[in-house]
Amino acid sequence: MGSKAAIENFRTCIPLFQALSDEYRQDIILLLGEKERLTVSEIAEQSKLSRPAISHHLKILKQNHLVSVEQQGTKRYYFLTLAPALEQLKALILTIEADCN
Repeated sequence: MGSKAAIENFRTCIPLFQALSDEYRQDIILLLGEKERLTVSEIAEQSKLSRPAISHHLKILKQNHLVSVEQQGTKRYYFLTLAPALEQLKALILTIEADCN
């Protein structure tokens, strides 16, 4: 069995893996990667999901630090903020490389 650090890193990453496992959330991430900043309505125009469903997926992505939101007037713009998630994944990879080889 792996080290305690590896197990803890895996456990810490579970919510991130769950957030990334959904194909609609993957589509939203890729869309934001192409367009940089979009509102829920703009995302809905390019998706088969309803606005409430998109809002739900954005909430999960935001909780996992994959997207952030910026209010401009009456509009809320969503954009990618992948750095925290990437750092979390890098830590997991480094721990696995160090402890499980």
